[in-house]
Amino acid sequence: MDRPAAKAPDGAPSDESLFETLIATAVDGIMVIDERGTVQVYNKACERLFQYRADEVVGQNVKLLMPSPYRDEHDSYLDRYRHTGEARIIGIGREVQGKRKDGSVFPIYLSVGAGTLGSKRIFVGIVHDITGRKTAEDRLQRLQDELNHVARLTEMSQFSAALAHELNQPLTAIVNYMNVAKRLLTAPDKTAKAQEALAKAGDQAERAGLIIRRLRDFVEKRDGKRAVENINAIAEDAIALAMVGTKAIDITVRTEFAPHSPPVMVDRVQIQQVMVNLLRNASEAMANSPKRELTITTARIDGTAVEVAVADTGPGIPDEVASRLFKPFVTTKPGGMGIGLAISQSIVEAHGGSLGAAPNQGGGTVFRFRLPAAQAAE
Repeated sequence: MDRPAAKAPDGAPSDESLFETLIATAVDGIMVIDERGTVQVYNKACERLFQYRADEVVGQNVKLLMPSPYRDEHDSYLDRYRHTGEARIIGIGREVQGKRKDGSVFPIYLSVGAGTLGSKRIFVGIVHDITGRKTAEDRLQRLQDELNHVARLTEMSQFSAALAHELNQPLTAIVNYMNVAKRLLTAPDKTAKAQEALAKAGDQAERAGLIIRRLRDFVEKRDGKRAVENINAIAEDAIALAMVGTKAIDITVRTEFAPHSPPVMVDRVQIQQVMVNLLRNASEAMANSPKRELTITTARIDGTAVEVAVADTGPGIPDEVASRLFKPFVTTKPGGMGIGLAISQSIVEAHGGSLGAAPNQGGGTVFRFRLPAAQAAE
């Protein structure tokens, strides 16, 4: 490509030789393309990254180095920029993907600058391989998912006996209704009553199935997947799961759900995990309290967020624990691991929200967490 000549001071390298040295010795890939996308400059670092030699790339369209969908969109992007000046990546950095000569795809951080050389418009791209960073991030995410899974299993172990009792009730009812139906079917005039007994048995089977389904979803080890969800529906399922076995300590549960709460973009099971943890903690805190009232509320915050609050009437949190409440291995429960609240906070913050605790008016504690509404999250 043509470069304006410049006279260097005596003993100093010329602009052209300095330019060539910088390009050749740069650690990151550097390439220059014209406004049609044709590669003009392609340095040694690019050869290492993309596995193409310079003579295989210079003079070719830069989309040779791109996988789909970047490859398919690139020419139209340049054409739109020429006609409208609308820039989507120029002047900023962005994580994209590159394609090597062998067809393999790898993550890169691409920074693009625009300028003119003589009368020609050019674009300079700086390519940084972020494979190592992405690998480390993926490993950290897998470890976080593993820890979340362990925490859910820990939650389940703490009320497995109560869960067995909860399942035993509908199973016992099914057996009783089936025995009644069997006796009624022997009498010709009792068919309607037998059908009624069978219908009730079916209802109890559905109840047992729902308990098992919620349990399976809760403890299932799977990849995180976010979708647009209704926070009230998540709260209802979490309450049904967390309140298993609490009848023995006579807890009154009150719900105050916002009728028009905006949807949230969340991993349903992870947010359910947060709620179950808060609800179980609140229930256990009230085990010896004269007043045992649990209140779960959802609220709309300016249309941009939702807030979930779990309030109990227990003894409250000791001052010496309050400041360290969300740190790992801090617990007030005998035999507790002290990771539930720490994981809950990390889950909420990973969703762009916040989790905190405060004294409840009249005694006890209120835990509140906020999540951005689906549109804000996107």
